[in-house]
Amino acid sequence: MRDRAQLTPARPAETSFAVEGTEIVQPELNRFLYTAVGGDWYWTGRLPWTYERWRAWLDRIEVETWVARSGGSPAGYFELEQQDGGDVEVAYFGLMPQFIGQGLGGFLLTVAIARAWELPATRRVWVHTCSLDHPSALANYQARGFEIFSIETDVAELPETPPGPWPGAARPRPE
Repeated sequence: MRDRAQLTPARPAETSFAVEGTEIVQPELNRFLYTAVGGDWYWTGRLPWTYERWRAWLDRIEVETWVARSGGSPAGYFELEQQDGGDVEVAYFGLMPQFIGQGLGGFLLTVAIARAWELPATRRVWVHTCSLDHPSALANYQARGFEIFSIETDVAELPETPPGPWPGAARPRPE
């Protein structure tokens, strides 16, 4: 997305749904969000990270974490990374399984993109996805105004089921 005018906002959430930026670096929180949201979608890249690596990643001015809450409970999150040249990546984005299918993903993505455009010197907002993400992920990104920039094919051997939020606790995959 190369212009903030490309953002097509989703309708506001109909339920109690608040999104707030975190002000205190907490590797425990980000690891929880990463596994709780991504456990059903084979997000495994950060699982081996140590506490120190999480802290080093999060303790940079270029990284922001925003948490969505519904009824006081975490419902999802997004992580933004400012990059050289005015790029802002929606590095991680998603909902907890209990909140999928309620029309909240489009609203949360709208908030993420709007926040990315608020950052100083933003010239482009981008996100990557893959066929392992939620089946509606790409459609949500496109509905908000993202355009496909490139398509790559990568083959990886994966376990039969995603890892879930912690080892041995894989849940049935959300629809």
